[in-house]
Amino acid sequence: MARKLQITLLRSPAACKPRQRRTLRALGLRKVGQTVVQNDTPELRGMIRVVDFMVKVEESEEGGAADAPA
Repeated sequence: MARKLQITLLRSPAACKPRQRRTLRALGLRKVGQTVVQNDTPELRGMIRVVDFMVKVEESEEGGAADAPA
């Protein structure tokens, strides 16, 4: 199963550097409180590290009840 990361924007990017704002946009985050789910890759982890003080990251496994053992 592919690992997923749930990324939530906690702080406004208004007073941040332009590079940090561009990174948030590339992650798919536009508004405070917005959450996106992305595949866990080394590239994504690097992007998160740039804005780690502004986001909350939770790991989750892809799949739901259909993948659960019977």
